[in-house]
Amino acid sequence: MAEGVVTLFVCGDVMLGRGVDQILERPGDPALREGYVRDALTYVRLAESANGPIPAPVAPSWPWGDALRVLEEAAPDVRIVNLETAVTRSGAFAPAKAVHYRMHPANLPALAVAGPDVCVLANNHVLDFGRAGLEETLDALNGAGLRAAGAGRSADEACAPIAVPLPAGGRVLVFALGTPSSGVPHGWAASADLPGVAYVPDLSADSAATVVRRVRQQRRPGDIVVVSVHWGSNWGYRVPQDQLRFGHTLVDGGVDIVHGHSSHHPRPVEVYRDRLILHGCGDFIDDYEGIAGYAEYRDDLRIAYLVTVAADSGRLVGLDMVPLQARRMRLEPAPDEDRAWLCTTLDRISDGVRVGQKPDGTLSCEKSAAADTYE
Repeated sequence: MAEGVVTLFVCGDVMLGRGVDQILERPGDPALREGYVRDALTYVRLAESANGPIPAPVAPSWPWGDALRVLEEAAPDVRIVNLETAVTRSGAFAPAKAVHYRMHPANLPALAVAGPDVCVLANNHVLDFGRAGLEETLDALNGAGLRAAGAGRSADEACAPIAVPLPAGGRVLVFALGTPSSGVPHGWAASADLPGVAYVPDLSADSAATVVRRVRQQRRPGDIVVVSVHWGSNWGYRVPQDQLRFGHTLVDGGVDIVHGHSSHHPRPVEVYRDRLILHGCGDFIDDYEGIAGYAEYRDDLRIAYLVTVAADSGRLVGLDMVPLQARRMRLEPAPDEDRAWLCTTLDRISDGVRVGQKPDGTLSCEKSAAADTYE
């Protein structure tokens, strides 16, 4: 932790199930119930047809690839990931769902190797194998020494933040929410006596006010508050007005970073009142290689977000974005031309900030002359 600042690593969806699970040392049952795919190994073959053979079984570090070097060099104080898969042996597929993700609990070293301080579970896949699958997920993460936010055995547990202590004092509080706009079913909401996710029924002013009340009940002086929210559709750059207002209301209520995810590709970066709002971090780890469609969004490009804030106020000090590329279910450095494309795209779609490229290829944000952003 550098003096006076706190650096956090955040990313989009980390999906270590299905095809990724099959290349790890302890693959689970590959059976699927998708419309066209009945065996998770199909996704391995698709990835191999696109980018070459995968030397399965792979080491736990394989899916993270170059991201582990990025993390080692950046040495962030806090690491937050959205774990978008159930961790279960269950075969009880949730009905009325087209896609189900699960990883075998014995493959959790492939998550632990990245050292996440918080695994967000408030998403539309954590109950793909029902409430029993969620409880097994929670038990498996706890047994591996990994902390989960946004899901629990009751509403109180699901809505409670994870507090990550900082070496110089203070804490980073991480709240997590799931929304219907990202495909989280209403029936997955945790209740007083049922396991589930921390669910918000919409992005209304009332829902935002409820989240703000929770933040104010838990926040202490010196805390930095992150709200990690699974929101929005899979594709496209447009940010709906209700999502903009929801993010602004959270910041107005004391949230320092809004960590948005669900989209399969990066969405706009916003800085509001010197606080960062990521409207969609894009996918990070998955088995989507070789799947046709939406090529214009370049969902093979992934971003490791390194967010630096002032320790005493939560004000955004800097944002570095490291472009990576998924190949053979592993993250590699993105080629120069792809870094340039991603830089141009993020600069074009992000109002109020300018996205540029550093000599080492890292993308960074600068203040836009007409915007209320950070210095």
